Amino acid sequence: MTRPPLGWFGIVRLGVVQAALGAIVVLATSTMNRVMVVELALPASLPGALVALHYGVQVLRPRMGYGSDVGGRRTRWIIGGMAVLAFGVVVAAAATALMASERWAGIALAVLAFAGVGLGVGAAGTSLLALLAKQVDARRRAPAATILWIMMIAGIAVTATVAGKLLDPFSTLRLIQVTAGVAGLAFVASVLAVWGIEDRAAPAAVARPAAAIRHSGGFLRALGEIWAEPQARKFAIFVFVSMLAYSAQELILEPFAGSVFGLTPGESTKLNGLQHSGVLAGMLLVAIGAGLSGEFRTRAMRGWTVGGCLASALAILGLAGAGLVGPAWPLRASVVVLGAANGTFAVSAIGAMMGLASAGRGGRDGTRIGLWGAAQALAFGLGGLLGTSASDLARALLGSPATAYGAVFVAEAALFLIAARIAAGVFSSPAAAIKAPAATFAESHG
Repeated sequence: MTRPPLGWFGIVRLGVVQAALGAIVVLATSTMNRVMVVELALPASLPGALVALHYGVQVLRPRMGYGSDVGGRRTRWIIGGMAVLAFGVVVAAAATALMASERWAGIALAVLAFAGVGLGVGAAGTSLLALLAKQVDARRRAPAATILWIMMIAGIAVTATVAGKLLDPFSTLRLIQVTAGVAGLAFVASVLAVWGIEDRAAPAAVARPAAAIRHSGGFLRALGEIWAEPQARKFAIFVFVSMLAYSAQELILEPFAGSVFGLTPGESTKLNGLQHSGVLAGMLLVAIGAGLSGEFRTRAMRGWTVGGCLASALAILGLAGAGLVGPAWPLRASVVVLGAANGTFAVSAIGAMMGLASAGRGGRDGTRIGLWGAAQALAFGLGGLLGTSASDLARALLGSPATAYGAVFVAEAALFLIAARIAAGVFSSPAAAIKAPAATFAESHG
């Protein structure tokens, strides 16, 4: 006996965790980034390397997902991950303050802190999505993904606004105090949000698959078997390629607008806000359009994912053309369209991921989601580096900023086209072929 699928209130409760996660992470990746570069006059490569580190350690997401599969409970991993994340960001703030007087000691401490931030994000985020995939009805997966994303954005926006006001007048002590306050509130909110939400009605049913996983050869064998599943492998590659294109494009948009269109920092920041408004519109479009049922819903999800990637490619090609046309091009409209296309493919891919998490050998939802989360983290860490480096290289070789950025945009559009082709293959497997390994697993461990 198990509880019925989560209703909208339960989905919003899990969204609170996502909002708390975003609220903590933005302090490490944005606020402390600025403090190191501006207030402490340190090289911008330092916070860049620390943020890359926080992505890098998330290659451990599959192992964390496996741990939650074996334990049979996701809540403890969510709470534990949020605790590590909250502690890590407070230590990161202390490390940033220490850099003002003891630079190398502060940097060493920051390395440990940002590694902890990455570990906390990986543990909490992976188990949160695995829990959502397990307890949300198929009809609600796309809207649920939209709710989680919107709440994460809200958490980031509220934290950035409130923390920004509390940090004035700035001091390193105030940075530590504000960070500790945000982290503490976010952790408490997360604990309250997930408390009692996980199904506790059938401990024996949970113990059986967990025991089967423990005796199936350990983590490396489980990961190898998941990678051998064509659908899981293709989806991991899709996530990596699409997020590589997304993250590379995101970091060069504002420099492009400033260099080619002459926008001021304030104007380019507003442009970035327009892009995120477009992302939100694309997500809402998918959430509304996902109220279909039966087999058609699966085909529709494929259409949203593939169509979103194709639209992203076209929108980026439009930006490449914008650089050649100049100020006459409707730049703001192009950016909104790009954001809507990005939001469409992103939220439909998250909804698809929740559906695919259980498509394969039974009881390994967390490990699969961990694999896909690791692919996303690697893509984000690599995408920012490649996007900015490629634009610098193209400018050195081609001379003209417009031509240089255009060349990089064309390369990113090509990545989105490749991602669309991969996504089409992910959803082409018949349901019977997807379910067969799960049946074999159940029979072999029954």
